[in-house]
Amino acid sequence: MKPILNKIIAFLLPVIVITGCSKSFLDRPPLSQISADNFYQTPNDLRLATAALYAGTPWGDWNYNCYLPVGDVLSGNMAVGYWGDAVQLNTFTVTGLNNIMISNWKGMYNVIAHCNVTINAITQKAPNTIPDKDRNAAIAEARFIRGFAYYNLAVLWGSVPVIEDNSTLIISPLINRIKTEDVYKFAINDLTFAAQNLPPADAAGRVTTWSAQGMLSKVYLTVAGLNQGGGTRDQAYLDSARKYAGNVCNNSGLALAANYADLFKSQFNDNPESLFALQWAPGGGWLEGNMLQIYSPGGTEISANGSAGWFNIRPTVDMYKLYTTKDSVRRKATFMINGDYYPELNAAGGGYKYTGDCGLKKHIIGTNKDNNAPTMNLTSSTEHNALLRLADVYLIYAEAILGNNGSTTDGEALLYFNKVRTRAGIDPATKIDIDTLINERRIELAAEGQYWTDLVRLSYYNPAKAISKLNGEQRVTFTLPNGVLTPADPYGIITPATIQSFTFPLPSSEVTANPKLLEAPVSYY
Repeated sequence: MKPILNKIIAFLLPVIVITGCSKSFLDRPPLSQISADNFYQTPNDLRLATAALYAGTPWGDWNYNCYLPVGDVLSGNMAVGYWGDAVQLNTFTVTGLNNIMISNWKGMYNVIAHCNVTINAITQKAPNTIPDKDRNAAIAEARFIRGFAYYNLAVLWGSVPVIEDNSTLIISPLINRIKTEDVYKFAINDLTFAAQNLPPADAAGRVTTWSAQGMLSKVYLTVAGLNQGGGTRDQAYLDSARKYAGNVCNNSGLALAANYADLFKSQFNDNPESLFALQWAPGGGWLEGNMLQIYSPGGTEISANGSAGWFNIRPTVDMYKLYTTKDSVRRKATFMINGDYYPELNAAGGGYKYTGDCGLKKHIIGTNKDNNAPTMNLTSSTEHNALLRLADVYLIYAEAILGNNGSTTDGEALLYFNKVRTRAGIDPATKIDIDTLINERRIELAAEGQYWTDLVRLSYYNPAKAISKLNGEQRVTFTLPNGVLTPADPYGIITPATIQSFTFPLPSSEVTANPKLLEAPVSYY
């Protein structure tokens, strides 16, 4: 684990580094005055400390390299050329040297390390004069984010090391992987603590009890299929997913935003539908900010500060064909197609008409003036991109109710499933099954890093169906000469997917540094 260890040693130094987040989090004491001994003394100190968990360097590389490539390129929603590591994702040829895969591993462990240091510092250094409610809420923020990170690792690798105290790695850096079911259990324990100790609302866009219960529903829905393989899922876990998702749907008082496209505009950052979002600020150094605008398909006229995007990541034929004619609201808010007009981009210049074939729209928020952010640049978008949305939980609730049935007309399942469709201008469904649910999630959450997780979840209990979905995709992009869709050449030879395709290889550098990773996983509990 030495490559990870080298990166997290900095977290163990006397100075606790607080990185930049949103404007409300920037009023911090100088770094030279922040230490485990003289910080963490008041509830406000705890708020400042946990603010750093939401963005900045710990998340930067992951958000840039992994959020879209892993969630949407690997799953077949999008494709991008001129980037060999992304082509490996598209063609199911990922090796232990793939830098996107490595960035995901290291990025999640960097986030975990930051959470661990924060939890341990609060536990050990915060005085008894801080009310337990404030202390536990701060720890709960860190445990929510740590639980999210371990869930991400379990989905992609299955068995991975579980680290609660990074200082132990200095003494014993060689550690085993933990069984997949125990990694999920660790995430569930973190999220359960978070659900019990986070507030019901937070004006600064932080996570709440509803965020934690929404994530719990997602983890339970995933674990319900683990080690099943026979086409059915564990009913007790399905019931837990239904319980927590139902709490969010019926008791939170939250509702979907009226306009789907508004969810991805910076002026609507931290809207009530956003249950967990990264809190980015403009400016900052390389890999410290939100770099998603590098995927822009347009030129300098819709760039933050005159630098055009680098990677024209594009929808695949398979993704494009999912949108019906009626589903124009979500399609246009997610992907640009030749002739689309966006008044919010380059607004001072009269808006923007896309003249290419196809490209990403979601996360492309335009210029400094469009966002009233003078210091924003190409690598520091002000969009607070959501990692968990209310619509996601609505669809989880519907799927948990469907459970092991072939289809359902259950009123609660249809109510929340159709809330998502109605907001998009789509006719309500009268019956749902697993295919309609997966397709609805794929469209609603496209370009939000979610579809690969959905396919892994399916592979746990119905591997043949999951493999068939991957192998049935048209994983190539397209052109639109005279409005006629013409598939483009593939970026590489697309090899057939197998059950092994649903698990990333271990990073080669990690295995070299820690040969124990090759040993059989062990129990954590």
